[in-house]
Amino acid sequence: MRRPHPYRLMIGTAAAVLLLGACGQPVTTHHRPGTDHAPATAAAGTPHVHGDHQTRDVPATEAPSVRLEVRPDSESGWNLHLVTDRFTFTPDSVGGAALPGTGHAHLYLDGKKIARLYAPWHHLAAEAVPAGTHTLTVRLSADDHTLWSSAGKPVESSATIEGPQRAAKGTATAATPAIPDTPTTQGTAAGQPTRINVRISGRTVTPPPGRVEIEEGAKVRLEVTADRTDTVHVHGFDLERPLTPGIPAIIEFTADRSGLFEVETHESGLVLTQLVVR
Repeated sequence: MRRPHPYRLMIGTAAAVLLLGACGQPVTTHHRPGTDHAPATAAAGTPHVHGDHQTRDVPATEAPSVRLEVRPDSESGWNLHLVTDRFTFTPDSVGGAALPGTGHAHLYLDGKKIARLYAPWHHLAAEAVPAGTHTLTVRLSADDHTLWSSAGKPVESSATIEGPQRAAKGTATAATPAIPDTPTTQGTAAGQPTRINVRISGRTVTPPPGRVEIEEGAKVRLEVTADRTDTVHVHGFDLERPLTPGIPAIIEFTADRSGLFEVETHESGLVLTQLVVR
């Protein structure tokens, strides 16, 4: 019987070891350009854990930002608005690789996560918030559920809300949360339009965004003055005007339909006020 050459035997053995080693490893998939399978870590290379999530640290010049705006809903509860910069919501990619500036948000009530947010707007039911003062926090997350962070701190924003008082058994229900300060209004006498004056400086809206109660069929005169070029849009009535720095933009119309309508800017994405037409 002819014996195999020693060198051939060594080569065959090495190939078998390599094949066995490869079979023992988990199957990997290709990932999108610019991502990897490395664990999320802080800048120093040590994982930081916030709650049940690790952070994914990026330089401050590349980090996204978020501002949480909370407004009472006309029916009940609150409407939350996440104003973001360098960030896009990607609900179709949840569970995938972490791509810079994309993902979703996590919502916390007094430090306890209560929801995931896949869009800039979210309605928070009154029943979800106990009576008393509470802190709402949103944190931006990558698709792989790591939290975006900069210098080891999560990208987040917080706001304080007052939970509604629960009515005792057999008594009338409590009122919804108080409505915040509303923009300056004038001329509510019969036949005179409701005047709403708003000023924009950078990302600051004066007075702070609130709600204006308007009777259905009444006339409205909206005057907006900004320090930069933009466009103001009255949703629901499909009215818009260009904003020129220092020159008031005036929109006059008849509130001939009931509902809740927002007034916002296009480029900067600022909510200026909400019109409640009854």
